[in-house]
Amino acid sequence: MHQTKKGNQWHFGMKAHIGVDAQSELVHTLIGTVANVQREENLELPVTWHIAMRPSKRKTLPKTAMGELMEKLEHAKASIRAKVEHPFHVIKNLFMHRKTHYKGMVKNTAQLFSLLGFANLLLARRWIENADSQVAS
Repeated sequence: MHQTKKGNQWHFGMKAHIGVDAQSELVHTLIGTVANVQREENLELPVTWHIAMRPSKRKTLPKTAMGELMEKLEHAKASIRAKVEHPFHVIKNLFMHRKTHYKGMVKNTAQLFSLLGFANLLLARRWIENADSQVAS
């Protein structure tokens, strides 16, 4: 794994790149990389990153047609991001996995596979409960 210094404190880190199904919101792909990895396909391209606007700036958007269009665009970005962030909420807040526990990428990635598998089971519960309620009706 890669180490980085923030202030006077050293951190060892990794990234988890996940793919989430848009309808079920379940994780279908996981790739673990070191924290400072650059995506090779974007190194030579002029990529435009669509970063979400801060809530304080969203509140100050004008009440014009252009402002409403910008608000809809920001809402679309937020709804896409929420689907990807929800599994991270589960493993960080419900499973209390906030730090890597092993030195190597292989062990940490294996642990993320199991944590995201359990998160999928937890997130799939709502689909099962919804199906049960429809059968009972």
